[in-house]
Amino acid sequence: MNKKPLILGGIVLVAALASAAWYFNRKPADASTLVLYGNVDQRQVSLAFNGSDRIGKLDVEEGDHVKAGQVLGELDTRTLQLRAAQARAQIGVQEQALLRLKTGSRPEEVAQARAGVAAAQADAELAAQQLERLQGIRQTTAGRAVSQQDLDSALARRKVAQAQLENARKARQLVVTGPRKEDIAQAQAQLEVARAELALLDRQLDEAQLRAPIDAVVRARLMEPGDMASPQRPVYTLAITDPKWVRAYVAEADLGRVKPGMAATLTIDSQPAQPLSGKVGFIASVAEFTPKTVQTEELRSSLVYEIRVLADDKEDRLRLGMPVTVRLSLDGNATPVATGR
Repeated sequence: MNKKPLILGGIVLVAALASAAWYFNRKPADASTLVLYGNVDQRQVSLAFNGSDRIGKLDVEEGDHVKAGQVLGELDTRTLQLRAAQARAQIGVQEQALLRLKTGSRPEEVAQARAGVAAAQADAELAAQQLERLQGIRQTTAGRAVSQQDLDSALARRKVAQAQLENARKARQLVVTGPRKEDIAQAQAQLEVARAELALLDRQLDEAQLRAPIDAVVRARLMEPGDMASPQRPVYTLAITDPKWVRAYVAEADLGRVKPGMAATLTIDSQPAQPLSGKVGFIASVAEFTPKTVQTEELRSSLVYEIRVLADDKEDRLRLGMPVTVRLSLDGNATPVATGR
């Protein structure tokens, strides 16, 4: 008698009994927990210099943690520093010119102007006396001792002397009155122009330093010292460390059970025994086809809704793109959070 059919029948019977025992003795699914699968997401910042010049130095590498305001790199600023020094010297020149105008004439200049008037007046009086003397001689000698040419020359000298006296008086008046208001205003405007030029150069020197806008981690270093920087060419890409969230997708059947602020537990494959806490911070209002990153076979062709689970990752264990298992506590008390993060 062939024993093989009996053996196979026994194996099938044992398997059927084992399956039945598992089916009737299995633990019911935990209806208070919803398990989702997602990936870590972070905001990123592309940093570029505002100016166009050679990069002088870069101070950080990929993976370095940086603080807000930390200097990450600097352009070659030697030309800008020379121009700034030139602008400071020009400001000094304009300040002295404005001070001279506001101070007015010195006492020595006023005294000099008065002396010039006195000298011109003496010359005018001397020319008038010489002309009067020649006229007297010509009258007494009936024109024989003094020619008409000599008389005309003396008359011309008296007119020149009188004109010089009038010019000296006007010059004295200008010295005593001082500079015009328009000249002072012009000098003041020129000083403001020089100061604005220096402020612009100082701003360019400040922008020659590339600073981190926020606490972050350097994800990529895209340029090196000696490269020509420009506002269109990023130098660093930074990954913002706070906030971090897990982008997951919920089927329509489970959407009604997920609320903003719902408590969540996050686990990663490398440290399954050390879960992280989190909470739901965003629920999409529009359905989409399941992305390829979703790992469950039955959901890859379904319509799902994106949610973001904000992670409390003080130890910085989560990395961009890392797969994460999300367990939502459906019976927990929701903590209100902003749904737009």
